[in-house]
Amino acid sequence: MSSTTFEITKAATFDAAHHLPAGPAGPYTRLHGHSFRVEATVRGEALGAVGWVADLGDLDRALRLVAGELDHGLLNEKPGLESPTLEHICLWFAERLKPDFPGLSRIVVSRPTVGESCALNLS
Repeated sequence: MSSTTFEITKAATFDAAHHLPAGPAGPYTRLHGHSFRVEATVRGEALGAVGWVADLGDLDRALRLVAGELDHGLLNEKPGLESPTLEHICLWFAERLKPDFPGLSRIVVSRPTVGESCALNLS
């Protein structure tokens, strides 16, 4: 019998300011802020007595904790986010969540109010 693979996802939000020092002149280089949404997806088989991929409560707490490090701050001040593009923010979240969630397969960071998002597929 073949195994069945599932994906579970949790989301969190944060608000932060940033600028792109090497970006094109104009709004990108000026200090400005966004409301962000981040989603973390863990992929795997439903295992153990409970029959789940991972504890959604654990994923929720970890994601909110990491998002809280950025909330109401200046992204450029965080190591790894000196140029805080959506791509770099995806990588930043992945680096922090992967050790506790080896099945982490996807990070999506979006700015819903401007209709922008970036997805990082890890597996």
